[in-house]
Amino acid sequence: MRAYFVLPGLIDSHVHFNGTESGKGALLERLSKDTAFFAYQAATLARLTLDAGFTTVRVLGNPAGVTLSLRDAIAAGALPGPRILDAGNSIAATGGSGDVTLGVHSALAGHMDQDNLCDGTESCRRAVRLQVRRGVDLIKLKITGGVNSRVATGLGRQMFIDEARAVVETAHLYGKKVAVHAHGADGINLALECGADSIEHGTLLDDQGIELMLRSGAFLVPTLSTATTYVERLANNPGIYTQGVREKMEWRASVTGQALRQAYARGVRIAFGTDAGVSPHGRNAEEFVLMVKYGMTTGDAIKAATLNAAELLGIADEAGSLEPGKRADLIAVSGNPLEDIAVLQHVLLVMKGGRIWKQ
Repeated sequence: MRAYFVLPGLIDSHVHFNGTESGKGALLERLSKDTAFFAYQAATLARLTLDAGFTTVRVLGNPAGVTLSLRDAIAAGALPGPRILDAGNSIAATGGSGDVTLGVHSALAGHMDQDNLCDGTESCRRAVRLQVRRGVDLIKLKITGGVNSRVATGLGRQMFIDEARAVVETAHLYGKKVAVHAHGADGINLALECGADSIEHGTLLDDQGIELMLRSGAFLVPTLSTATTYVERLANNPGIYTQGVREKMEWRASVTGQALRQAYARGVRIAFGTDAGVSPHGRNAEEFVLMVKYGMTTGDAIKAATLNAAELLGIADEAGSLEPGKRADLIAVSGNPLEDIAVLQHVLLVMKGGRIWKQ
């Protein structure tokens, strides 16, 4: 008989189902395709993710708004895909990394939805409430510059403390956790001081940030896979990016893994997240290899995508381990992932909710 190794269904805490293009291609796609296109695309990407062994995901930002409906369609059994916890549209400051009108002609910008942008405390409270009204599961806040954002303003913070605090406090008022996109240390620390539940990317996490995370219990979601993707895309077609974006991508690739290595050594809680959508869908498990490369044990890397991720998402009573009373979410692989974490890139069986979706 052949031996198989069975694990709980994997959880990716940071994905996007709103496209596969990057750079100028992503901007053109957003301006030329309608919502129905993105809805069909999101359904396809969700199936790829399920087939890769990820039975639950947290979608952190979808400007087209299609993944909230996709979440409900999957939950109703109408479509195959992982269970989705959805953050709706990412909240950001005007001109910040969550402003989809960056680089868009003013004549077009006025016709693009910007209800996720906020400036000042009252505006930021309202931005959260608008997402809550849509039925989101959590709030995503973009507090620093972004690598892919079409403006060369760096990766430091882009919000004042009263604005960030207004977002976090309002989200918590409604019982919603807050995932914070943050690269620069100033933005990371500001988010943690305001009560962020997780730091996404955390590229320039410093000693102060580590102390704040240890004190609050916030999770780091390092999204290492993005750096590999940046290297691949720059090698294949650097012309689709502006000079400023290319420089940010090269920088991100050069420092990737440093924050994880330091945070893990100090005992910061790590949750698995790929930023799929920036990195390729269906290749989510490549993140495991990078986590081990940058200091984690294979067991702790698996724990980051099971027990830890379930706790971060608030579903530890339902998922993250194989126990009586929990959802029957499991995967099977042909080798021992504790000996070779790369076997998780080749999932042979996927069961979600007691139903086999891949065999």
